Amino acid sequence: MPLMMSVSGVRGIIGESMTPALAADLGAAFGSHLGGGRVIIGRDSRPSGDMVLSSLIGGLLSTGCSVVDLGVVTTPGTAMMIAELGGVGGIVITASHNPIQWNGIKFLTREGYAPPPDVAEQIFARHRNKDVRLVDVDRIGRLTRDDSTVQRHVARVLKTVDVEAIRRRKIKVVLDSVNGAGGAEGRKLLEDLGCTVVHVNGEPTGRFAHTPEPTAENLTGLCDDVRKHAADIGFAQDPDADRLAIVDNTGRYIGEEYTIVLAAKQVLSKTPGPAAVNLSTSRMIDDLAAKSGTIVHRTAVGEAHVARTIRDKKCVIGGEGNGGIIDPRVGLVRDSLVGMALTLNLLADDPRPLNTIVDELPRYTMVKLKYEMERPKVDAWLVATRKMAANIGAKLNDADGIRLDWPEGWVHVRPSNTEPIARVISEAKDAPTANALAQRVADLRS
Repeated sequence: MPLMMSVSGVRGIIGESMTPALAADLGAAFGSHLGGGRVIIGRDSRPSGDMVLSSLIGGLLSTGCSVVDLGVVTTPGTAMMIAELGGVGGIVITASHNPIQWNGIKFLTREGYAPPPDVAEQIFARHRNKDVRLVDVDRIGRLTRDDSTVQRHVARVLKTVDVEAIRRRKIKVVLDSVNGAGGAEGRKLLEDLGCTVVHVNGEPTGRFAHTPEPTAENLTGLCDDVRKHAADIGFAQDPDADRLAIVDNTGRYIGEEYTIVLAAKQVLSKTPGPAAVNLSTSRMIDDLAAKSGTIVHRTAVGEAHVARTIRDKKCVIGGEGNGGIIDPRVGLVRDSLVGMALTLNLLADDPRPLNTIVDELPRYTMVKLKYEMERPKVDAWLVATRKMAANIGAKLNDADGIRLDWPEGWVHVRPSNTEPIARVISEAKDAPTANALAQRVADLRS
């Protein structure tokens, strides 16, 4: 019964490891950690969301916290609403791109991003040790509802772009919301920007029209729709709408890695400054930053690590190569709406079609592999990889798993924070080299 508990939150399978009792206990642990106050909760569209929500609310109220239920909204929308509504913290009920049988609980700080590892461990320790502080009947919290997330989130994103320039461009967009939480916010943003919108899989049923991770093999329908409707661009959200993948005007899936690159290209052209990305993100961002005379800070994989670096290093843009864009003007959470708005602003500033813009960017080949593995086997693999690095003189970064760099490319091996798997990611100027680098590390598995 897999149950993942990490800095990225808690994920489990409904009816097995993600149970009402677990959700109630985690709610009580988080409420005890906060010591009372207002907690903001949003959820994605999964059919199990109401069950998890009800249990979490019970746990939170029992510790004296008040709860504001936002309904079905995006993860970045929930994060933004913490400050908007004066919350002391927040929770998103989502398993992101995991299949429908999964659901999850993601804790958020007062600042609206995932807690750092030491704080996450404090919450989990309370849960393990049943260290909760229940209140008497006179201090039980109150439950209220707020339905303003869509309007507030879109309004904040619109402030970061040239709305009139985008409207003049008259861009035609196909948006695939995969029957997740992002449909209402995504559609309103695009319509407010004057786009002609072809919206597919927009109903938030939680019955995903295709495998929900926004990767090439899962978005062939979006590619077809872009060609069918002669659209200028296609956008694909994941179920909680913190990730964005892009299809160009020819119907070509250009890859999640290009989302951060296109967003950074737009931001750095207006406001040069440092950027922050994780260790598994493409070197394309480094090339763009060098042209702008600025630097890129590399972090461990995980939104919380990138968000803290953006805050501490005063970065103007950041994110992860999985399609997650973080714009500190909107919030310190990955946000598909931010990715859409910045990419559309790039198209408004450059009259050329998207495929031409993309083809001018630095080009690398990235290989992504994953292996189902329990943590002890991953740890042994990392030890073997470290020994290899010492023998061949590769540059080593062990901030998160192990990343090895050579002049011709790099390879990163690490355990997942959200699934019982290990990932290998490599990148080089050509496919044979990228595959060879990945295989060199993969062959070290015991």
